Amino acid sequence: MSCSLQFFWRTNFLLCLGLFLHCGEARVHTEAQAGPLYRVVGSPLSIYCNVSGFSSATARREFEFRVKKPANPKLEINIISTNDNTFSYNAYVNRVKNEEITLTHVSPNSVIFELQRLVKGDEGEFDCSVINSEYIYDGTYSAKTTVKVIDNSLSVSSPASTSLSYIEGDALTLTCQASSNTIQHTHLSLTWYLHKDGEDNAQPIISLNRDFTLSPGQGFEGRYQTGLIRLDKIGEATYRLHMDQLELSDQGRIYCQAQEWIQDPDRSWYSIAQMDAKETTLSVKGREVVPDTSSLVVSISAQPTTLQEGRELSLTCNVDTQKLEERFFSVAWFRGSVELARFGPTGILSVGHEYSGREKEGELRAARIGNRDYRLMLRPVRTEDQGEYICRTWPQDRSPDGAFTQGAAQDSTPQLVSILATESGLSVEMQNAVSVNEGDRLQLSCKVHGVSGQLSITWQHKSTSAATFTSVISLSKEGVTEKAEQFMSRKVKAMRPAIDTFTLELEEVRPTDSGVYQCAVSEWKINTKTNSQSQTTSVTVTPVDLFLRVNLISRNTVVTVGESVQLMCRVRGPQLPVTLTWSLQRDVSTLDNILTLYSDGAISWSGDQYRYQLKVENKQNEVIHYLLISGASHREAGSYQCSVSVFLENAHRQLPPSNQLAVRVQNPVSKLTLTSTPALTSDINTDVEIKCTVTSEPSESSRYAVTWLLEQQSENKSLLSSDQDALVTFGPQVELSHRQRISMRRSKGPNFELIIRQARISDGGTYMCEVVEWLQDPHGDLYQLPPVSRTTELTVIEPTNDLRLDKTAQPLIVKEGDEVEVECNIISGASSPSFFYKVTWLYTGRDSSIASSLVELDHTGLLRYPENQKLRGLQGRLRLSRPTQSSFKLGIQKAHEGDRGTYQCQVEQYQLDQEGLWQQKASDIAGSIMLTVNVTEQNLSIVKEEVELNVSGSQSFAVPCHIIEQSSSESEFQVTWFWLNLTETKQHPIFTSYRNSTLHDWVRKGDQLRFSHPLPNHFNLIVLKPGPEDSGWYFCEVEEWLPSLSHGWRKVAVEKSGYLTVNVFAEGDVKAISELKCELDIWTGILLAIVICTLVVICLLVMKMHRSKASGGKQPGSSLWADQLPLNTKPRAED
Repeated sequence: MSCSLQFFWRTNFLLCLGLFLHCGEARVHTEAQAGPLYRVVGSPLSIYCNVSGFSSATARREFEFRVKKPANPKLEINIISTNDNTFSYNAYVNRVKNEEITLTHVSPNSVIFELQRLVKGDEGEFDCSVINSEYIYDGTYSAKTTVKVIDNSLSVSSPASTSLSYIEGDALTLTCQASSNTIQHTHLSLTWYLHKDGEDNAQPIISLNRDFTLSPGQGFEGRYQTGLIRLDKIGEATYRLHMDQLELSDQGRIYCQAQEWIQDPDRSWYSIAQMDAKETTLSVKGREVVPDTSSLVVSISAQPTTLQEGRELSLTCNVDTQKLEERFFSVAWFRGSVELARFGPTGILSVGHEYSGREKEGELRAARIGNRDYRLMLRPVRTEDQGEYICRTWPQDRSPDGAFTQGAAQDSTPQLVSILATESGLSVEMQNAVSVNEGDRLQLSCKVHGVSGQLSITWQHKSTSAATFTSVISLSKEGVTEKAEQFMSRKVKAMRPAIDTFTLELEEVRPTDSGVYQCAVSEWKINTKTNSQSQTTSVTVTPVDLFLRVNLISRNTVVTVGESVQLMCRVRGPQLPVTLTWSLQRDVSTLDNILTLYSDGAISWSGDQYRYQLKVENKQNEVIHYLLISGASHREAGSYQCSVSVFLENAHRQLPPSNQLAVRVQNPVSKLTLTSTPALTSDINTDVEIKCTVTSEPSESSRYAVTWLLEQQSENKSLLSSDQDALVTFGPQVELSHRQRISMRRSKGPNFELIIRQARISDGGTYMCEVVEWLQDPHGDLYQLPPVSRTTELTVIEPTNDLRLDKTAQPLIVKEGDEVEVECNIISGASSPSFFYKVTWLYTGRDSSIASSLVELDHTGLLRYPENQKLRGLQGRLRLSRPTQSSFKLGIQKAHEGDRGTYQCQVEQYQLDQEGLWQQKASDIAGSIMLTVNVTEQNLSIVKEEVELNVSGSQSFAVPCHIIEQSSSESEFQVTWFWLNLTETKQHPIFTSYRNSTLHDWVRKGDQLRFSHPLPNHFNLIVLKPGPEDSGWYFCEVEEWLPSLSHGWRKVAVEKSGYLTVNVFAEGDVKAISELKCELDIWTGILLAIVICTLVVICLLVMKMHRSKASGGKQPGSSLWADQLPLNTKPRAED
């Protein structure tokens, strides 16, 4: 028992402590990475989880991870636990055993959940829970992170040769193509790596980060800052690496690596995919040089300065300085601001961008013809080649490690060259502007007229933003084609289908191929170019997103829960192999993939595939993709979009997505009907019940949320709310004191009742019962219908005050020890339950005239006994009751003689005011009750029969003392036997039996007297072997004693029995007297028998006479004994 009490108090203490702590901020807080996290198939997943707020910050906490899959969001699947090896469900147990899934403590209060390789089935809502080892729960012990698993659509390729060889100081250009088809907003980063022979790790050369900033790798910073290393992005998916002046340390394997990044909800970037292109082996050969420094003198000369078009122009640069043989220079030729060619410090020639095509055609040549002279030759020259030429020289200092440091430039004086045009019959003609769709083939033709020699052609291109033409492809006079460097990876052809026609074919054109195309035709005579003519035309490449359009439509976008929706994504344009993705945006920030339909027919599901169906319909110039949503719920509501990507140029081209089509899933029309009492009137301080009943037929999944509102003075206040799970909460405006008086309950029907205890005047107003019906959608999720409400006008009134008590005086007589009950009745004023009463019972003793307060019962139910030493005994035997609303009773247990006196009740009437304070409304005093307590009445009676007895000395005789009646069942008796001599008048006590069962022999004849008590009221005294001297009168005297509640034991009565006359004779005298007495007894018996027989005969005769009268009269000759068998008076033969 003590253990149970101890547990009870401990539990209540902890509960109170928990409630006290709950009043403040939650103590325990668990957090995990915010979701959704988008990760690709096959990539790793890591989720951090941390808990804080436990009382011990150093104690190790145990964690558990679970997941809910989109297909069944109500089923929670155990994955892994830090303290239970058997925690995992069957779907994950093997991956946990193989350590493909781990849960590792980073600190006592944090863990990291790691999944090595994601699969599609891992998508879901991950839950991190911490096991609470403390007595109370205060805070959050779990955190959730949503993970979306998407396909890996990253594509990386490099068209470069697998092996390249350069000399130190040469320039290197490589291209790489990288793209992604991910529908989520992602960024790509691309890095060029150099993996040197003998080293374990590749070294980054230069990177284009996800935020589109360039950063050189370690060891390449200086060359990047001087512009010797560049990374350019060309178009949407091409990245070009350019390295001027290759060094010996650049030898190794070069490749590009692309990474796809996505921004998580915590604003951090995460790499979801990574792919490397194939490697290109680079070999660099070095040269020996010696450093020196000095001033320069630079001059330029032209031979000739004026010449005809088609002739050869020679430009010579002369550099003069001290110790020329020991020094290194860079020498360049410029026409205006355009660079023609340049010799590097190691003697490597590089050609300017505008003249690269002519250098490849053999029209530009350069060479070092001495220690001081550098010559550049142009043949044939064109009219556009005229202008001022300069020679610019830079001194170069070489460090011990082979790196060059460029000095200040020194220019020569300008040299003017004039070129005269020559007459020629060669003319060129091209077609007008051409328009072609992206991905199609571009075909241009160039017709020539007036041909007199061999012809070569160069196709050139200039974009709309460029100032100069760049070479595309050339066709020599011998019929040999040569692609330009930037078109090496493109499918391009230059042909001469007729003697006067040249054609250009470029497959899979891009938007960047738009611009002006030039057909430059040169005429040759005996290996000498004699004339050149060119013609241009404009080409417009229509991007795929302009001719391939995506449109999303539907016949029904507003449906009711449970109905089906059909969406149509129309892809208009040429039938290209496309990848189509359906997505759904439920809110502004979240875009979820539903599925992806690839060009080969494969489908990748990302959502709940059980709710969606697909259908594809091919039409002329149009393909319609149908998405059917069966059994729509609010989960399927949102803005739908279909997006299409085309794989062009070895990269995914994401087209502009379709229009967003909003699908609205609305709730069915509510059929909920309510009834309530329009108006209620109640007394103040009474309990009020306001009922609201649903009278419509509920569905099988119906649940109800109820809110009770109070409108007072045009202001609505929320009192109580019960949600669909019957969780009750108070409104924010309800004060704490009011929360103790209001409650609500539900009953079968359903009925909703608002209970207001101890109603006040201020509780009056309009009460609104607002009921919201919740139904279950096809997913099993609950959704709500519009609320339905009913009002009840409550009026709280104060009842009239007419308190009156019964003032009739009442005498009351009882016996001591009886139970006494006195009553005080309210005649009027007790009908309202809003009234409460204070009852005071007053007592006035018989010997006093002052009324004293005996007991008080407060209007709040508090019982109080006023201090009074004289009344303490009486107060301990009192009992109060209120059997009815209008009566009060005072009970006295075992009334004492001292309880007599006058009793009165005084009643005070109280009522709560609007502030909740008690106010006395009335007071009255009832009539007096005079109580008389009598001692028990005397009712003792014993047998008083006078008996004479003759005995001999050898016989014993008994003196009986039998009690016939007694005053009380609690009576006890004292019996004394007396003897009186026949010749004396003085009585002598011989034996006494006291009430405490003790005996006293007065005459000290203990061997002659015997006492017996066979029955409760029978007492006998037996005298053994009496002598003649024992003759006399014997009698008993009985004293009756009763316990008194006031005075203890008290003698209430004394009674004497009749006399027993005893004659004790000698032995012979006794025999004679006995025989005489015996004879007398015999004759007395005979006489008594005769008298009895006579009386019987007389009775029989009387009965006979009565019967004769009943049979009709007398019959002569009838005998007394022949009333049934009459005699036959006729003699018989036998007689």
